[in-house]
Amino acid sequence: MGVSFLRVVLNKKSALADVPKGHFVVYVGEAEKRFVIPLSYLKHPSFQKLLHKAEEEFGFSHGMSGIRVPSSEQAFKSLIHRLNELY
Repeated sequence: MGVSFLRVVLNKKSALADVPKGHFVVYVGEAEKRFVIPLSYLKHPSFQKLLHKAEEEFGFSHGMSGIRVPSSEQAFKSLIHRLNELY
């Protein structure tokens, strides 16, 4: 049991090893494509609305690896493009 638990913890830590300080991970779409997003996006109303939809659909149980959001990959990329222009 101890070795399996350690392996899971190490896998989760290595999955987050490439996330720079001030960023978080979001998984988007059916294929759950991984995006690394700046924390500054959290204060934008459009992104907050998306996170609220994620809460309604998936709850708060996302684990340590990232947040899953209910959006198509194309719609998410469009939102990120708009936010990149603002920040």
